Amino acid sequence: MSQQKVVILGPAFPFRGGIAHFNNALADSFVKNGFEVNVFSFSLQYPSILFPGKSQYEEGIAPEAFKIHETINSINPLSWFSTSRKIIALKPKFIVVRYWLPFMAPALGTISRFLRKKGIKVIAITDNIIPHEKRIGDITLTKFFVKSCDGFVTLSQSVLDDISKFTNNTNKKFVPHPIYDIFGTIKSKDEALHSLKLDHNDKHLLFFGFIRHYKGLDILLEALSDDRLKDVKLIIAGEFYERKEEYLRLINSLKIESQIIFKSSFIPNDEVKDYFCAADLITQTYRTATQSGVTQIAYHFERPMLVTDVGGLAEIVPNNKVGYVTDVSALKVADAIVDFYQNDRESFFIENIKLEKKRFDWNYLVQAILELV
Repeated sequence: MSQQKVVILGPAFPFRGGIAHFNNALADSFVKNGFEVNVFSFSLQYPSILFPGKSQYEEGIAPEAFKIHETINSINPLSWFSTSRKIIALKPKFIVVRYWLPFMAPALGTISRFLRKKGIKVIAITDNIIPHEKRIGDITLTKFFVKSCDGFVTLSQSVLDDISKFTNNTNKKFVPHPIYDIFGTIKSKDEALHSLKLDHNDKHLLFFGFIRHYKGLDILLEALSDDRLKDVKLIIAGEFYERKEEYLRLINSLKIESQIIFKSSFIPNDEVKDYFCAADLITQTYRTATQSGVTQIAYHFERPMLVTDVGGLAEIVPNNKVGYVTDVSALKVADAIVDFYQNDRESFFIENIKLEKKRFDWNYLVQAILELV
């Protein structure tokens, strides 16, 4: 009996970032469940004029458990048709397509429609239906994509609710974002601080990932200027996707230069563990959110978290159990950080994280997709 085949449509190695990491991990989980997996990724994901970072790629070794085909050009319809033909030739029962941005709707929606005409079911994992940074045409493009799918998996309840604004399709499920385990094993805080050449006697918060306005780094910086937190340092680890100078001016105006540790570039996978394991508390002071892979990296490394009460973040971080859920307010964020250090909450949170993380297994996502198929 031949293996069942599944195709995943979306970015994969060597593209960098959370979507690609997620797809690599999902493909690996399908392989472990006995599937033959092919990932159809991009030959061109974003035209350089639309990409705010320095590079779309990361270094490393390609996964060996599944095949990655770099065939999709996001702005070349000829590649959409040729990709469809290649997938059809594989004869999968279904495909899993990642949707995170309306810009990708024409390419991914067109491919999905071709496949459905051939009897191949299309299940979408929708990171966002309504994007964080809105643009003209978002609604039209999203409608086009949504109508090309047979079912939907969302990683937050808020996105599940948003889908109902675009379709009456009830074949949908909310599954919490699984835990990333691709960044290595836990190391001691002392080892991590030594690797980063940081003072073992200091208190360290971590803000991790691409820096954009909706992620609220400025809110965290204002919180850090609270007189009660003068002995706390903030590690900012990630590439700026907007003007760094604006943040530098804010830091100077708040007089917190001595509290900031910058690593303002993309963090390679093999260095991620150092930043998480060195931090006392992982901070996500987002203005808007659906879900975040950062919380799942924090769970993997068993680090307490502080998130704001937006989107699906509070669903993943039980308040006062594994960390804090605060209002989108610099004062409320500061209050939580003060409580964390004054009441020595780190050990308590870590013990709860070890229990809570068990509900974020990749197999739950695989089974949910199969049920929708």
